[in-house]
Amino acid sequence: MVMDPLLKWRAEFPILDTCTYLVSHSLGAMPRSARSSVGEFLDAWDHRGVRAWYEGWWDIGRTTGDLLAPILGVPAGTISMHQNVTVAMGIVASCHAFDGRRRKVVLTDLEFPTNIYLFEGWRRYGAEPVYVRSDDGIRVPLDRLLDAIDEETAVVPLSLVLFKSACVQDARAVVEKAHRVGARVALDVYQAAGTLPLNLTELGVDFAVGGSVKWLCGGPGAGYLYVRPDLAKAVEPALVGWAAHAEPFKFEAAAIRYADAPERFQSGTPNVPSLYAARAGYRIVAEIGVEAIREKSLRLTRAIMDHAQARGYTLNTPLDDRERGGSVVIDVPDGAAVADELLRRNVIIDYRPGAGIRMAPHFYNTDEEVARALETLDGIVDERAGVHP
Repeated sequence: MVMDPLLKWRAEFPILDTCTYLVSHSLGAMPRSARSSVGEFLDAWDHRGVRAWYEGWWDIGRTTGDLLAPILGVPAGTISMHQNVTVAMGIVASCHAFDGRRRKVVLTDLEFPTNIYLFEGWRRYGAEPVYVRSDDGIRVPLDRLLDAIDEETAVVPLSLVLFKSACVQDARAVVEKAHRVGARVALDVYQAAGTLPLNLTELGVDFAVGGSVKWLCGGPGAGYLYVRPDLAKAVEPALVGWAAHAEPFKFEAAAIRYADAPERFQSGTPNVPSLYAARAGYRIVAEIGVEAIREKSLRLTRAIMDHAQARGYTLNTPLDDRERGGSVVIDVPDGAAVADELLRRNVIIDYRPGAGIRMAPHFYNTDEEVARALETLDGIVDERAGVHP
């Protein structure tokens, strides 16, 4: 038997000893070292008090973003850290006036709802969201999406990996079309970062947003915003706070004088404990390398899909490896109830209405536990159908 070198990291994730954890697309397992990282924050607060701001806390957004930069394939000094994607995408929206010819915001109807809600709210500021519809709930036809992007388009918020189906969208084609007509692309890499190799610099995206909750194993409260360096010097976000000021500790009560990037895109006081916690996962993912993670992910997700097809389950995930992120979505009769029973039996997955049961093996999962999860799924489906072994 060939040994899996990635499993040496398994001991760093205590929850794996307690259950079959296949939900990293939703909440990555906590690294053991995250506890000591948060302990460093508590020690600084306890022993240094207000002096901690000048001994690392104030710069923690930049330094944490720099740890993430190689995973996203961007230079250091281009990432600002925020509470979540909603805040980060709100800052992106606020970089656009929506008061001239360019008012369109082109979205697919498979976007994560936060991006839809946010830009719908921006209608009051002149934005005109336009939706490109999917025919099957798995993907959006690329030609249809490209045709919707025109000279009246301001920005295209696009998920690289769709949350419901794990379909990988053709961001390169979208960026090329958007730039050809003078529009910008805000790429949501939440479901990609940490499981799909990324080079956002080479891709040429204008903005990218995401969070640390999922494949990065960084926990909640550590969202991020990348802005292309040349663009960062030109745009003036409206959704900013005192941390975005060129000299925040002058406390000037006047129009903002923007700091240089990435602080230019900051809001208020940084979420220090969450940024301490996020660093542990970043370091592990970076040390392993996302290419190795992707190779294992494709192997394990392929095993799940082969099993599902053999059983006759509906797959709401692309079969082509090039189109699939790190999750597999399986639809079975009474899927929500089946998901609840899987959870009761300590197989940790989740369920999305209109999609199905989502399974997401990560670098720390074994072939054996994936097989065990599928066996448990089959048993529950058979029991509910009245089939007895």
